[in-house]
Amino acid sequence: MGDLQHKILEILNVSGSIADTSKELPDADPQQVYAALNSLSSRSMITYKVHQHDVWHLTDEAKDVVANGSHEFRLLNEVIKRLEGLKISEVTSIMGKSGKIAQGRAFKNGWIRKDGDKLLSKVSGTDNIRDETAEQLRKIEKQGTLENKKELKDLKKRKLITAANVNTYSVEKGVEFSIEIKKLETDITAEMVQSGSWNKAAFKPYNFCSQGVFPHSGALHPLNKVREEFRQIFFSMGFTEMPSNQYVESGFWNFDTLFVPQQHPARDLQDTFYLKDPVKADPPKDKQYWENIKKVHQGGAFGSIGYRYPWRAEESLREVLRTHTTAVSSKMLKKLADDPKPTRLFSIDRVFRNEAVDATHLAEFHQVEGVFADYSLTLGDLIGFMQQFFSHMGVNDLRFKPTYNPYTEPSMEIYAWHSGLKEWVEIGNSGMFRPEMLEPMGLPKNLRVLGWGLSLERPTMIKYGVKNIRELLGHKVNLDFIESNPAPRLEQQIF
Repeated sequence: MGDLQHKILEILNVSGSIADTSKELPDADPQQVYAALNSLSSRSMITYKVHQHDVWHLTDEAKDVVANGSHEFRLLNEVIKRLEGLKISEVTSIMGKSGKIAQGRAFKNGWIRKDGDKLLSKVSGTDNIRDETAEQLRKIEKQGTLENKKELKDLKKRKLITAANVNTYSVEKGVEFSIEIKKLETDITAEMVQSGSWNKAAFKPYNFCSQGVFPHSGALHPLNKVREEFRQIFFSMGFTEMPSNQYVESGFWNFDTLFVPQQHPARDLQDTFYLKDPVKADPPKDKQYWENIKKVHQGGAFGSIGYRYPWRAEESLREVLRTHTTAVSSKMLKKLADDPKPTRLFSIDRVFRNEAVDATHLAEFHQVEGVFADYSLTLGDLIGFMQQFFSHMGVNDLRFKPTYNPYTEPSMEIYAWHSGLKEWVEIGNSGMFRPEMLEPMGLPKNLRVLGWGLSLERPTMIKYGVKNIRELLGHKVNLDFIESNPAPRLEQQIF
């Protein structure tokens, strides 16, 4: 680049200015010219202006025209060769796909005439005929454009030329113009201060408008990125976030209030983490609610026959790491009984299961849960709302399959068509909360609650192409993966 800078300065020293760098420096790389001008301008040695214009290039067909003449000119030659004329039906076989264009242009130029099914020449020879199309293309090949815009438009329409936008520059001398390029200092060194040379040195000016280097800092975990996407979807639909930062719950809130029987397999040590210290929680302050839960399990109440087993208070008060965030939903619905009204609630937080760790399971994961309470809701409302919710994620092709949950009836698994896997993938679970769960809280009979949930890890793994969940969480996580992944919107990458 140094040689190019010196060449620009030499031209300016002789001529005083440069009107068009593309003409003065025809062999120079435009990018190199731009870099050289910027470097000289930063030293105030020159000033320059950018001029944008189109440069036209010949297509392969046009290069053939330049070499062998235009289609219409070649057709004229073929007609002249035949004294009896050229049959119109033979034009395509001789000229190929360009025959129709050649025929039209030759008629327009007045070179040929039609006689029945033949074409006859209106001129005696081609010596005095100007092949304007070929001449125009030769000019473009030499100078990159034509003065006549109509001719350019016509050649472009015939797909003989294509345009490329290029920049050229006009250059003038700057206030610090010189043939010699001085080295500008960037820092004052201790040696310069001691010798006093700083007083005579030329310094590079500071650019106070330039962007600084963005400092390297922490990055959001992919789970947190997807979690925030889900939060914004819930907020856009009028939901309120539930407080879910209490990981330890009693069996009462985690199981009993949800109408999960005390003999249910989910309450075994194989599926649930129980605390050793403290072992027991305090019973709820609402003693009537405590009694209602006991009745609905043990002997039936509120129109239900219950499970008809001896309900044990000590089992209900055992401390557990919550196995689902529905324990939080249960508490919030109990508060809603004090002032029953339509409500939308959601939570996204950790839950814990005593499961064997493998490529798709961990002992802890995140649950995304939504709860929608309103009067006289039906199963149709649940299906419609699920379609509305998942459409915000770009998931529009849903199927619902009946299933069993202790605390919802009816209950449905939610499946979506995964275009990448070419199969239906389970993405969540849903249902209408049972009267055995709601009425003991004191909620009115016609205030019904639908709920649904899905994991946070599964859509995150699909989104980022992670096949082993242990690459997403835990000590085997690659920090480069965490820092380098952008956060496209959910609908752009999951289904």
